[in-house]
Amino acid sequence: MARSRPTRAATVPGAGKMFALRAIGLVILARWLHSMGDMNFLPALRGMASSPVACLNLVFLFLLIVLPGAKARVERPFHPLPQWLRQALRIFGVLGCLFALWSIGLFVWDAGWRSAVQAIESTNGWLVVAPALYASVVWICRPRALWRTNVAARRFAIGRYAVSIDAATRTTIVWLESRKVGQYDARELSVRGPAGIEPAAATPRSAPADARADAPAADATPAEPGAVAQTASPAPGAPTISATAVEPAASDVPAAPAPPRHAAPARTAGRYPRIELLWDSPAAAGHNRQTVMRVRLVTEGDRVAARALDTALKQV
Repeated sequence: MARSRPTRAATVPGAGKMFALRAIGLVILARWLHSMGDMNFLPALRGMASSPVACLNLVFLFLLIVLPGAKARVERPFHPLPQWLRQALRIFGVLGCLFALWSIGLFVWDAGWRSAVQAIESTNGWLVVAPALYASVVWICRPRALWRTNVAARRFAIGRYAVSIDAATRTTIVWLESRKVGQYDARELSVRGPAGIEPAAATPRSAPADARADAPAADATPAEPGAVAQTASPAPGAPTISATAVEPAASDVPAAPAPPRHAAPARTAGRYPRIELLWDSPAAAGHNRQTVMRVRLVTEGDRVAARALDTALKQV
């Protein structure tokens, strides 16, 4: 009996982004055609031909619906679009959002809030939805890494950079968004960054041996003179000094403030520390100590990925 071919239940990563962009483009196009249907098409087309903003919107809608060169791939889950298409959609989205906000703001300034609310009701909220759609395109096409961090698969995402390590061939590939930076030997790469990346315990500096021997106990206070007499025991045969004789001398010298027991380490890396991935190849002339990537650790996920990348490179 012939068996039917099973269908895949899971979609290819990146297909949802392409579907969302096409849906936004179709919604804007449908609303545009509906607005043109209220008027005559010929005067509307003539006005569009003489308007540069309308021409830009036509190009934007064409790119948004057709998506030339876009393809969902498993190895590029967050970048199904080519680099030029993603940059073009971001630029057109920013221009469209600014123009929509400027035109709506000018209308509210001239007509007033009551007329603006009536216009929103008559257009079924399109005056609010249109800038939101343009902003959604900009947010979908925002700069991000090629994938998420997966330590088990040796894939790391730090900012806009993505790093993959192949333990079998000992090679490392670095990506900047969807552009391949290069392929390197994992044994020649190292992570350099501030001390704030790795969790370090706060250990106070140890005082010299002579100072610790002569200093009084930390828990002792000037009101307890007996603590001074208990710190050191007199040697046999040496003259003993009474506590009453020590009290006037101790009262004349002001007691130094005790250092805090739990001193917080000084943060020299700043709020967002920066790390560098260095390539030191003895065989490549002129490429010694070359910086492959330099990125700031903004989120906690970036810090975790940086620690995991440093550990993985040391284990190769």
